[in-house]
Amino acid sequence: MTHAFQNVADFLISTLFSLYILAVMLRTLLAMSRADFYNPVSQFLVTITNPPLRVLRRVIPPMGRIDTAAFVLVLVLKMLEIWLITLLHGVGIPLFTLFMVSVLALIRLVIWIYIISIIIQAVMSWFQAGGAMGRNPVADLVFSLNRPILAPIRNIMPQTGMVDLSPLVAIIILNVLLIFVGSI
Repeated sequence: MTHAFQNVADFLISTLFSLYILAVMLRTLLAMSRADFYNPVSQFLVTITNPPLRVLRRVIPPMGRIDTAAFVLVLVLKMLEIWLITLLHGVGIPLFTLFMVSVLALIRLVIWIYIISIIIQAVMSWFQAGGAMGRNPVADLVFSLNRPILAPIRNIMPQTGMVDLSPLVAIIILNVLLIFVGSI
């Protein structure tokens, strides 16, 4: 029975931390890509992530367009998540190893955010009626989030008529990056 409780605790810790880390990371990436701050989804992310960020920003100033307080928050949360899960299983983990595992996990998270958002954008583009991409708040944010990755690829790739192959190229490049990060 204690094994079941351990699994439930593991699941709850992992899920709750992962959801909040995802929210903070999405807020940060959307801000870096200069997405619409007044979008309802952006406002939701701001509302749920603002309390700890407001406190951290008093101590940790931003570096240009990079919200360093948000990056510190996600790193600390990821380290805490991994530490709690290893503690739950009765395993100790050195601080440097905890730091490196957390950084690699966050890099993988960012790559997966872009892979999934590019797939969502591609699928949404199939169903957009008469250029309605800007009317859907989620579509608008996904488009803004992916613009910094897809725009340089579109500038390099030759025109292929009505078919945009830049999402496919971006997903291949992001998967190659995942392979490299996974091998570390």
